[in-house]
Amino acid sequence: MTVRRESSPDQLALRATVHCLTGCSIGEVLGMVLGTSFGWSNIATIVVAVALAFVFGYTLTLIPLRRAGLEWRTVFGLALASDTLSITLMEIVDNAIMLGIPGAKEHGHHG
Repeated sequence: MTVRRESSPDQLALRATVHCLTGCSIGEVLGMVLGTSFGWSNIATIVVAVALAFVFGYTLTLIPLRRAGLEWRTVFGLALASDTLSITLMEIVDNAIMLGIPGAKEHGHHG
């Protein structure tokens, strides 16, 4: 696999942001699927979904940064600095909506 150089810092930032959002969404949905499938409480489901959102969000952010040739130490620092607040805010809003709408976690679950 060849290392791809980004043409500008703005393009690299956009790619990292899209990767983070995608990873966060994957983690959140996976956590909700697990919680619903196993019949976990809302709190247990939220804890797992949030943890997975952070893991997948940070992990996917690393991809474009590493492809741009940045060192691991720099990549981890950038991911933590740039994604922590955005993932936290997204999780607060998402889970507040889930808790605020009765039956939101079970919506569409048959069985």
